[in-house]
Amino acid sequence: MNIALIVIIVIAVIVAIVSGLNAALSWLLWVALIVGVIALIAFLIRVLSGRNTSV
Repeated sequence: MNIALIVIIVIAVIVAIVSGLNAALSWLLWVALIVGVIALIAFLIRVLSGRNTSV
């Protein structure tokens, strides 16, 4: 009975870690998408405003 309990605890810990990593990766994916959109907008503003400002 103790072995079954240990196996269940180990499986629960593995599932918690995997789901936590999945949530963290999903959050990082959204952050990366938002930062990418901001970078794209900044690039477009720089291109549309003219290239004479570059040093």
